[in-house]
Parts: sequence; C-alpha cells; structure tokens
Amino acid sequence: MNQEGWLQLLGPANLATNLVLMNVLFVALILWSLLWKGIALWKAARNEDKAWYVVLLIFNTVGILELLYIFVFSKKKSA
Repeated sequence: MNQEGWLQLLGPANLATNLVLMNVLFVALILWSLLWKGIALWKAARNEDKAWYVVLLIFNTVGILELLYIFVFSKKKSA
C-alpha cells in the first residue's frame, strides 16, 4: 500500500469505521482483562494470598500480572 493509500485509510472518510474498530478492540481488551483478573483473584483468595489479592485488585495490567500470578506464583501451599 502506498502513502496515499494509508492517508485514505486513516482519513476522515473512514473515521466511522476506525471508531467502530477501536471500540471493538477496546471491548475485547476489557473482556480479556476481566477474565484473567477474575481467575487470578479467585486463585489468590483460595490460596489465602492476601497481598497478591490486594495487588491484583488495585493494579490494572491488562492481564499480564494476572497471568504471571496464575502460572508462576500461585503454587499450592503444602499443608
């Protein structure tokens, strides 16, 4: 695609299309984040990791910290 093609794609004629695409991506990002945050908070509560629960509840990292907690830091404590 040449430079004029990019200008047409990003220009005001396609503003509605771009806004719809941005809204869809934003909603997808919110759903992605909520899914992993919910799972991580549930695991932190079940493992009685109060510090992790508070950190996961306060910080919004688009699922990155949540995935790290789930797959790296949430090992079951031995009784």
